[in-house]
Amino acid sequence: MDAFHPDTPPEAIEPSPRPPRAWKFWGTTVWGFVIFGAMFLGQAAVIVYYVLLQGGPLTAEGIIRVVGDGLTISLSVLAGLPMVLLVLWIATRPTGITFADYLGLRGTSWRNVIIGIVSLVVLVTLWDLVSRAAGREVTPGFMGDVLKSAQADGALWILVIAFAVAAPVWEELFARGWLYRGWSESFLGPYGAIALSSIVWTGMHLQYDWFFLCEVLSIGLLFGYLRFRTGSTWLTILLHALNNLAATIQTWWLAG
Repeated sequence: MDAFHPDTPPEAIEPSPRPPRAWKFWGTTVWGFVIFGAMFLGQAAVIVYYVLLQGGPLTAEGIIRVVGDGLTISLSVLAGLPMVLLVLWIATRPTGITFADYLGLRGTSWRNVIIGIVSLVVLVTLWDLVSRAAGREVTPGFMGDVLKSAQADGALWILVIAFAVAAPVWEELFARGWLYRGWSESFLGPYGAIALSSIVWTGMHLQYDWFFLCEVLSIGLLFGYLRFRTGSTWLTILLHALNNLAATIQTWWLAG
């Protein structure tokens, strides 16, 4: 009856807040291009800076010469991390889900960590055995040149931080965090998301030949499965970091 009395209007009905909702296939895909583009711009800015710093022309030849330098590669990898984090933060805001929850930044059990490490060691060892049996290099040849260049510049420690910390963090947040989360809640489902995100992640390593790309794909599938089973991107970041650190030490050792 209060509606008939102007002095006592009915209480305003507040609309219920929109429930949290992850981006689906196309939203995840479009934002994925934006995230990758931001990473590329961050890395390219470092390369262009060093080309201009050395007084060389901003040409393909000048860029290729600078890209082969260990210090430049390390700094470009480091520069990509804040760019990726910034765009990921922007992309997760409209979903109503926290940054950590959306990207799977949650802990896991020691049992899962041990299972992940053992699985990764077995997988990489099998690839090394196949590589040796085929008379191939165990590590990509260009990695040895990059390590020697970084060591000559006194920047070996920067390269280790870039390859064993920065790269695993932003690559996993992108592939197993962002891409897997959205695609797994689309028509692809978890297994389709594991496969497609692994293919995209492999495509980000085109500096390798077909053999090492196959190895990268298999590692991506393992990481994707572990992300699915444990719900933890921290686990895949840890495994990725350990893999990159071991590969860096192995390459440094073989390169003398």
